[in-house]
Amino acid sequence: MNTANQVLLNEAVLVGADLPAWIARGGGEGLARALADPAAVLGEVERADLRGMGGAGFATHRKWAPVAAAPAGDKYIVCNGNEDEPGTFKDRLLLERTPHQVIEGALIAAVATHANHVVLYVNPHEERALAAVREAVAQWRGHALFGAMEGFLGGPLSLSVVQSSGLYIGGEETAVIATVEGGFPFPRRKPPFPAEQGVHGAPTVVNNTQTLAHLPGILRHGADWYRSLGMGGACGTKLYSLSGDVLRPGLYELPMGTSLQELVFEHGGGMLQGREFKAVFTGGPSNTLLTRRDLDVPLDFDTVRARRSRLG
Repeated sequence: MNTANQVLLNEAVLVGADLPAWIARGGGEGLARALADPAAVLGEVERADLRGMGGAGFATHRKWAPVAAAPAGDKYIVCNGNEDEPGTFKDRLLLERTPHQVIEGALIAAVATHANHVVLYVNPHEERALAAVREAVAQWRGHALFGAMEGFLGGPLSLSVVQSSGLYIGGEETAVIATVEGGFPFPRRKPPFPAEQGVHGAPTVVNNTQTLAHLPGILRHGADWYRSLGMGGACGTKLYSLSGDVLRPGLYELPMGTSLQELVFEHGGGMLQGREFKAVFTGGPSNTLLTRRDLDVPLDFDTVRARRSRLG
């Protein structure tokens, strides 16, 4: 794992499914601050300009807002850890190496939206990640912060793990909902959107694993801190999965907005001997190829979209 600006995958907090170790390193502080001032969470996430890391880049606070505004009752937060895109392995590493960070992020989202169901949706092909998440969930259920969550909600909090189908289509958010309900991952027509009718007809937020993993840091250190980590107009950091004919393939955490040139030729070490850079998928084969003339592109959502591709 190669990182230049470690925030999500900091070696000091890669503690696996060890909740006391996570708490000892500052884990839980973000959730505690959210519980101390629940009404401020949505605004802090908006100021941080946290966006969906599954590829859409949709503003996280806008996705949460209708669920937060929905009447009291069952509401769901679903962490989408299906990750079946070829060449992508960021969510697997987060779930396997720092599952408590992801769970804490999901609980912060539950505070912001008053959700009483949190579901970790994990690809069964990633056996170590699945085992780590299951162990981590069991540890949270006995922790004081979990009790504080139930006190805030005024009732029980359901925290569970659901295996995805392991199919590529199983990562689409309505297919995620269908699987969580116990069905086959058929995508559904929208509207209604999950925020209106999601799991079992209840208001639902489906967030990518990496999106949720950013939340403990944002709530702990503040929106300004998070924004300062990006480059140009971009905010925060991004996990870039680099694979193919490069000298040093791997997972790189870099400032959002790092150029494609820097990622491939500085951090990745350039191309293997006898190979030339010809093209790259920035978000999997469903996206448009970028070519050598795009090496200058900053790898952030808006700039990559302006090149008629997407950042996965």
